[in-house]
Amino acid sequence: MSAVRPGEAGATRACPHCKATILESSAVCPACRGHLRFDTAAPDTTQRLVPLQVEGTIQGNDTGTLEYTMVVVIRNERGEEITRHVTGVGAVHPGEARSFSVTVEAVPTAAGKRRLKH
Repeated sequence: MSAVRPGEAGATRACPHCKATILESSAVCPACRGHLRFDTAAPDTTQRLVPLQVEGTIQGNDTGTLEYTMVVVIRNERGEEITRHVTGVGAVHPGEARSFSVTVEAVPTAAGKRRLKH
């Protein structure tokens, strides 16, 4: 999990439904979409930002089957790799198609707002 202490911005935990690593502040798991809590202390999602959204499609063609690997890499401000994860692999045969969507969502945290005031 995360090296960040519980209760701090960026702290993680395991989803009780699918075991994916998620933000501790999540009210809904982004992987399985299972509800984790229904309290009013959940982050204000009306301030949700989507700084990155990419979509694309691989179309099978007559030249043969195409294999694909979808890799997600996260880097810090110095370009150093923080994490790399293969999210899926497969093949697209002639006449088939696969669509891919990558979305990064960001929600301001109470800790982040306090930090900005200093």
